[in-house]
Amino acid sequence: MDDIKMRYWLMKSEPGDCSIDDLAAMPKQTVAWYGVRNYQARNFMRNQMQVGDGVLFYHSNCKQPGIAGIATVCSPAYPDATQFDKKSKYFDPKATPETPRWFNVDVKLVQKIALISIDELRSHPELQNLRTLQRGNRLSITPLDPAEWKFITTRLVKK
Repeated sequence: MDDIKMRYWLMKSEPGDCSIDDLAAMPKQTVAWYGVRNYQARNFMRNQMQVGDGVLFYHSNCKQPGIAGIATVCSPAYPDATQFDKKSKYFDPKATPETPRWFNVDVKLVQKIALISIDELRSHPELQNLRTLQRGNRLSITPLDPAEWKFITTRLVKK
């Protein structure tokens, strides 16, 4: 009975906040995925992400958006400390340590890759249902179908 199976995610980060190079330079090449303030994205982290899940690290809101690396979820979800910090742009006055509203997971770099641009992703019919490519989708975290993960990591990542 195997209730827990590996999942795959595309997680967006603005390179001005945390780029793939920033992640590569961090201690243990690990970062807390802080500052998510969308309930659906939070729920993905809090309720579905498991240690070992695969992550496509996506640069967003920049000149050249696209997948810049492969990472893995390396911690269970825990309260995002920025929600309690009055000096943080992510401060939430309704959150308390007893009843946190926002969560994050830690993400660890597996491999920096040559950028796979959003235009490149759009050019493959195999990725036509990729949530990030859907009109109106602005979620910073989206689940990937295992077939999408496999196509991207085996066909598009340059070895």
